[in-house]
Amino acid sequence: FNLTTNTHNSYRSNKVLRQTYLLLAISLLPTAIGAWIGILTGFSALFTGFLGFIFLLLTSIVFIFAIEKTKNSVFGIPVLLLFTFFMGLILSPLIGKTLGYRNGAELISVAFLGTASIFFGMSTLATVIKKDLSSMGKFLFVGVILLIFATLLNVFFQSSTLMIVL
Repeated sequence: FNLTTNTHNSYRSNKVLRQTYLLLAISLLPTAIGAWIGILTGFSALFTGFLGFIFLLLTSIVFIFAIEKTKNSVFGIPVLLLFTFFMGLILSPLIGKTLGYRNGAELISVAFLGTASIFFGMSTLATVIKKDLSSMGKFLFVGVILLIFATLLNVFFQSSTLMIVL
């Protein structure tokens, strides 16, 4: 048992975690700016129809490949931030439509706070728990598949009980 090695490994993993969370926080800014610009300019009009869909799909694929290609270079983070800006532009029609509702700002705030709370809770759990949770992977994957299947069933059956359970 070597206390120095365990402390060093813990420090390294916490450093990687801190850097990952910092990058995640930084990447939220271009997303928000992209959504804001998209709402103000009506940029979403370019995304309508079949050609707009193809443009979105191809641009997203190009960005994903560019991120993979530049992940170990100095251009990796700027490409990632451009991708998140583009995703903000893509989100702008949905956010604009939601803000048009009477309680639109409240809906977006609740969604953001709920997501942030779950993320914070899971992050805390991941850093505090010392047990290997990889054995839960198959169980959780089956759960996600069942959840997707139940959601698709509910599209056809329109069961309010199933909607509440989901």
